[in-house]
Amino acid sequence: MSMDHNNGMAMNDDGTMGGTSPSSPINDNDQMGGMDMGMDNKKMMTHMTFYWGKNAWILFQGWPGSNTGMYILALIFVFLLAIIMEWLTHTNLTPTQSNRMVRTMIHTFRVVFSYLVMLSVMSFNIGVFVVAVLGHAFGYYLFLVLKKSPENDLEIPTMAC
Repeated sequence: MSMDHNNGMAMNDDGTMGGTSPSSPINDNDQMGGMDMGMDNKKMMTHMTFYWGKNAWILFQGWPGSNTGMYILALIFVFLLAIIMEWLTHTNLTPTQSNRMVRTMIHTFRVVFSYLVMLSVMSFNIGVFVVAVLGHAFGYYLFLVLKKSPENDLEIPTMAC
């Protein structure tokens, strides 16, 4: 374990962040300052490298936890978030002369979904990363490639979040 003396956090050999600030007390029941998930007395560590496993926190503390069904539900949720983001990016929902407020709301939803996907991937769970990439790829294919004509295949869309 190496200690970063600037912020009091230590990185474990397995790539997780551990430790506490130098001024906070440590006891046996609360090593991570409240990050005990109640999973058979196992401590949930914040990963700083990619890892594979169903025991993860995605977006919210304790969700999906160690339940396999909830982990699969979380993967489906991230997959759908990525597809919805691609749909909002590549579908013109409003005419060009429409209300500016409607266009602003659509853009806002697209940004919210983008950040939710990004924060999900920041859990460093490989399963979440894979379904986010697959969701973006499937959404891109579904909403852009299938609706374009073959003569427009040479056009490369801009990469905007």
